[in-house]
Amino acid sequence: MMTTLQSDAPLTIGVLAERTGCSVPTIRYYEEIGLIPAAQRRPNGHRVYNEAAQELLTFIRSCRDFGFSIEEVRALVSLSKSADRDCVEARDIAQAHLEAVRSKLTELRALERSLVKFVTSCTAACAGGPAPKCTILRDLGRAAMATSSPSNCCG
Repeated sequence: MMTTLQSDAPLTIGVLAERTGCSVPTIRYYEEIGLIPAAQRRPNGHRVYNEAAQELLTFIRSCRDFGFSIEEVRALVSLSKSADRDCVEARDIAQAHLEAVRSKLTELRALERSLVKFVTSCTAACAGGPAPKCTILRDLGRAAMATSSPSNCCG
């Protein structure tokens, strides 16, 4: 016999975690910082949530999967509940995040080019030789020296 879940049946934090893909500590944290409303408590003190909490947490999880910061998520959640606000605000948040992602991609591509040079140099010059003579180790040491200044040394 199959039972159906009532839409207004309370959800334990474990069930909510399972349904949303969030961990229990993450749900507690989101509650603590006010990203999701505080759970109701059973007489034994256990948290219980409703379907609205599941929907909100699913939305938050999706935002986080896209790399939005907690503050960006907070703004997006607020927008999702405000019929009197313009969707341009959501677009602006997404646009700013897109620009940050593109900037990181540029940095990652530069990092990739450097690593390709390291590996290619090692393959051509020293692969199979003694580690202290490796061009990768030498080049990493030079790169560190070139990017640090004496005032930044050791803390």
